[in-house]
Amino acid sequence: MNQRPIGVFDSGLGGLTAVRQLRRLMPSEDIIYFGDTSRVPYGNRSRKTILKYARQDTRFLRSFDLKAIVIACGTVSSNCLTELRAENDIPMIGVVEPAVQRALAVTRNHKIGVAATRATISSGAFAAAFGRSMDYLDFQLFSKPCPLFVPLVEEGRCRPGDPVIEQVAEEYLRPLRDNGIDTLVLGCTHYPLLAGVIGQVMGPDVTLVDSGAESAAALQTLLAGQNALACREQGSARFYTSDSAADFQRLASLFLGEALPVQAEQIDITAY
Repeated sequence: MNQRPIGVFDSGLGGLTAVRQLRRLMPSEDIIYFGDTSRVPYGNRSRKTILKYARQDTRFLRSFDLKAIVIACGTVSSNCLTELRAENDIPMIGVVEPAVQRALAVTRNHKIGVAATRATISSGAFAAAFGRSMDYLDFQLFSKPCPLFVPLVEEGRCRPGDPVIEQVAEEYLRPLRDNGIDTLVLGCTHYPLLAGVIGQVMGPDVTLVDSGAESAAALQTLLAGQNALACREQGSARFYTSDSAADFQRLASLFLGEALPVQAEQIDITAY
């Protein structure tokens, strides 16, 4: 039993989809979330800058007495996880490996797509992870960067019927659909908010893999194996942001999937 909180960070609000799953799977856990909304998106930055931001995000969360951190950002998970794990003495779960394992478990025709930020795709992390896990010769991976998805989601432009996001999604995802994939990894934790739009484009025969949900499940398995799950009636959640707390609070309920008001505190991430 370990009563210490779990830390979660992302470049913006997308990581709240992982928090949503953590709260569903482990309602007794306390969670501390940081969204770097003043510098979102990370996906179009250089690797050097992404690592700098990720270290600051981690140092802020480590100012609390945490038992684990979920890196609910595909860009950071793809580019910086090795360094962050080497520099920290608590478990750090990314979104790549758990999503890869799920995709391999559900694919039927061995054609898998990955939709993610430009930096995530360029890192080759998903391709490498699939390569390490591949157990059949006819496996095919198709990757597609979707750079406008994150800013559109951060603006709340994510629902079916919105002509802007529908047009962008069709343009980005048509090549994946035309290649006949039957499984699509949502390689950014913002993208589950687009599941309705993405599902319309890809069709009912394509299974969507939520990387944030898979990372939450992976952490649950890890903590259970270490006998480190919390034991309390109901856990709490605290939210921090590097930009306007009011803007964070306005959209947070959309990502968390609940109508309850969210209180957030703005912090100066550059101090870390």
